[in-house]
Parts: sequence; C-alpha cells; structure tokens
Amino acid sequence: MQYSQLLLLLVGAVLCQNEDQIIRNDFDGPHPDGSYRWALQTDGGIYHEQRGVQSNGLVVEGQYQYTAPDGQIIHVLYKADEHGFHAEGAHIPTPPPIPPAIQRALDYLATIPPHTQ
Repeated sequence: MQYSQLLLLLVGAVLCQNEDQIIRNDFDGPHPDGSYRWALQTDGGIYHEQRGVQSNGLVVEGQYQYTAPDGQIIHVLYKADEHGFHAEGAHIPTPPPIPPAIQRALDYLATIPPHTQ
C-alpha cells in the first residue's frame, strides 16, 4: 500500500466518525509521471492536503489539521520518502538538547579511528 493510499484511508476513517460535511474535495492525478495532488476539507475544521512525485521512489509531502478533543488545534507537516515518515508539529514532543560536555565527548570519540585486531 502506498503512503497516499494509507493516508487517504485514515482521513476517510476520521470523516466517517463525524457528521462533518466536505466543503473541499480536490484531486489532480495521478499523472503519467506518477505525480498527484489532492486536498480535502470539512466544515468541522479537518483539513488535509498532499502531493506526491516519483523521485528515486515515491516522495509524499503534505499537511493536515484538526481540533483535538481538548480544543487544541493540531497541525502537522509531513514528508515520506525512502528515509521513512517525518512529521513536524508543535504538539509533537522533542528530545532535550545534548549537554555540552556529552557533545564534546561524542565529538572526540568520532575522531578516534576504529580499533582493528
């Protein structure tokens, strides 16, 4: 299953759980080169758009937005390619920065040649 099919399936599942009306439903493609674009929006505040191109495999970029049960607006930008699925959003936790002393130790260790027996 391609990324676009999976994401479209997920959007469909979310829409089926609500009584929201679709107010935007744009599809363009797929084209002979494998590219496509689509966008979907409901009157309840769900929005999802995506585009895909063939470039050393399928590269998909998009964004979606919805309102969480606590009222927070969730907005996610994503990209999926040969390196996996990468998402960005203010609600997604990020690790704390590496302490400077540990970073210096890691930098030093990276300069030591590998030990051969």
